[in-house]
Amino acid sequence: MPIRNFPRTEQYKVGDKVFAVLLEVRDTDSGGAEVVLSRSHPEFVRQLFIQEVPEISDGTVLIDKIVRDAGYRSKITVRSIDPKVDPVGACVGMRGLRVKNIVRELNNEKIDIIPFSNDPIELLQNALSPLEIRKFNLNEEDGQVTIVVNDEDYPVVIGKRGMNATLNGEL
Repeated sequence: MPIRNFPRTEQYKVGDKVFAVLLEVRDTDSGGAEVVLSRSHPEFVRQLFIQEVPEISDGTVLIDKIVRDAGYRSKITVRSIDPKVDPVGACVGMRGLRVKNIVRELNNEKIDIIPFSNDPIELLQNALSPLEIRKFNLNEEDGQVTIVVNDEDYPVVIGKRGMNATLNGEL
């Protein structure tokens, strides 16, 4: 597993058991094959949710997008095909059990599960919930959204090392 394919917060020793996703298999010059695994790719989080949440594996709940700063925070947008099923509740599970299992596998990486919306303003509001957006301006030409929040909410919107703003921008 190349260094770029596992989070900076994780260290491994020879002989450690590692749960990872298979990214690719490459032919080598010597005629063999090289297997490339990853724990930092967003697909790893998707596979953990598929394994842990039966509503995702049966297709009732869909994962629309996953963005990650591996080792620190992941944001995942979900929606439900069945109006009777709450997609966020299904992913969190009873008393948070399902998401706790995933967080444990990701070495306590924070996971934000956000209800999906086609409207970028509503999606941003869902991502920043429970904070309140006071004003917003959507510039459709360059795809930028400018928001105004209360002064005390500003550090939360930006996040540690600007991570929250970056991940919300990727969403």
